[in-house]
Amino acid sequence: MSSFMLLALVGFFALGLPIAIAIAAASIGGLVFFTSLPLLVVAQQLMTKLDSFPLMAVPFFILAGNLMEAAGISGRLVEFAKTMVGGVRGGLACSCVLTCMIFAAVSGSSVATTFAIGAIVIPAMTKHGYPTGFAAALQATSAELGVIIPPSIPLILYGVSAEVSIGDLFIAGLGPGLLIGLALILFVYVYCRKNKWGERDHEGRLPFWQSLKAAFLALLMPIVIIGGIYDGIFTPTEASVIAVFYALFIGMAVYRTISPRDLLPVLHRSVISSTIILFVIAAAGLFSFLITRAGVPAAIGEWLGSVMEDPLYFLLAVNAFLFVAGMFIETSAAIIVLAPILAPVAISFGIDPVHFGLIMVVNLALGMITPPFGVNLFAACQVAGIPFEQIVPRLLPFVLVIIACLLVISYVPAISVGLLTLL
Repeated sequence: MSSFMLLALVGFFALGLPIAIAIAAASIGGLVFFTSLPLLVVAQQLMTKLDSFPLMAVPFFILAGNLMEAAGISGRLVEFAKTMVGGVRGGLACSCVLTCMIFAAVSGSSVATTFAIGAIVIPAMTKHGYPTGFAAALQATSAELGVIIPPSIPLILYGVSAEVSIGDLFIAGLGPGLLIGLALILFVYVYCRKNKWGERDHEGRLPFWQSLKAAFLALLMPIVIIGGIYDGIFTPTEASVIAVFYALFIGMAVYRTISPRDLLPVLHRSVISSTIILFVIAAAGLFSFLITRAGVPAAIGEWLGSVMEDPLYFLLAVNAFLFVAGMFIETSAAIIVLAPILAPVAISFGIDPVHFGLIMVVNLALGMITPPFGVNLFAACQVAGIPFEQIVPRLLPFVLVIIACLLVISYVPAISVGLLTLL
């Protein structure tokens, strides 16, 4: 049954069916042809997977991110980042990475980060003499931090799928997010100096206190969310609701960039995005139920245990597999399908499930910037107004930087769980 379902799933993906439809169709086929279970199980499992209090955080964080984007905070964050790192050669490129790190802690979405920040940074970099392909590739790569630095929707999905504390995952995501962000800043600083780009990046910077005042409330949001979760003031789901009201307050009462008329389009985008993700989660819940019932996770665990005894080799093999899978499968779908299968195996090798969750998310996030289906690439190309072929040659150095960070995250667990343990 499991072989049939996996082959059917790959076939449906190849035919271009929507992800949720492909997963549901493969699952229903396996249930009908290889089990004696009634079709009522389909509806039961779809509802069971969605009947989750932590899962309610997904639509609220999506709404909060869209509200913050509509409030126009991206421009304020760009100006703040420029005052921090924009005074050196290549400072504008560095400020792109820093802005994405900050906006990631607001939106939780890489695509939203690409559009919101890229619309400001890419034209500015092009104006300052950077190649457009380089600017778009840098923006697409930096936006990947949107799914690593909390609040992160893929981390929520992993927590629900693998039954791991979402609060712990949020705290653990800070280390890998900072590592990747700092590595990208260091790389672009050296790379821009080598290519003599960004000589005029210091022009047009606002005074530090002026930019801090303008961006202060936006910078305060992730502190409120993460601090409140860890202090036990509220759960991640409650934090997502607070984020929505915080974004509304900033946009309508403080900045006054959101009017009642603007709310309907924001709500419409949020409902569409949430429905798509929740439909995928429900379908993947049925798929996971049947795969687990067939004993696939246990069989994989036994096979890997007989093939490799060292968890270091297991992590290397898993990273290679996830890297290839991320190139062809959307990040959320891959997490929902693979986390229930791989997480128990990782635990059997003595790997902390929180640490393994960060490995999965960071690795699959690479799929957002690798052809052929990298969503960040298409978004960056759309913002920059360039063909897809122009951005691809500029990607390799950035991909290598992320892979190097991934290996460090995989083999140095303290980067993920160190802060969690310390706190």
